[in-house]
Amino acid sequence: MLVGAFSFSALLIARVNPIIFRARSRFQPGTRTWDLVLLAVLLPAMVAEIPVATLDAGRMRWSDVPLWVVLIGYVLLIGSIAVTTWAQAVNPYFEPGVRIQSERAQQVITSGPYRFVRHPGYSAAIVMFIAMPLALASWWALLPAALASALLIVRTGWEDGLLRAELSGYADYARRTRHRLVPGLW
Repeated sequence: MLVGAFSFSALLIARVNPIIFRARSRFQPGTRTWDLVLLAVLLPAMVAEIPVATLDAGRMRWSDVPLWVVLIGYVLLIGSIAVTTWAQAVNPYFEPGVRIQSERAQQVITSGPYRFVRHPGYSAAIVMFIAMPLALASWWALLPAALASALLIVRTGWEDGLLRAELSGYADYARRTRHRLVPGLW
């Protein structure tokens, strides 16, 4: 399911936003050092979900996750991939590293999911972090998911501060679109 969903997403992004498809393959010059350090912890936490879930649900059977929870996990997983794809499709500046893309005359994006929250890709990633352990029937894999989610929330705050300070028009956008991650909440 993951291979199919991510493959479809990649093909769609390659077609509608080829610049970002290429740019997402590596960190670009100017990526903030704090972001690289944060990602050095966040990415292993994210990746750890799969082996922890495999050990738990596949080998040790520590968790007893009901089928309805597993199904909800799959629905959330597909939904989060769809939202991430939507955010990447409308945002030509959606790169893996946090930086101001002055060489590309970066502008504030207010269309698509950016109408609802300022960081829809991060919102979807947090849902994905939580959905993966549920879909894999592992309560224990929620531990690295929680760490990855917490680090992504920190990243969101730091990136938001950088954008307010250095991206023209972002402060006005932030006043209009008040919520960073969850519409109507935060």
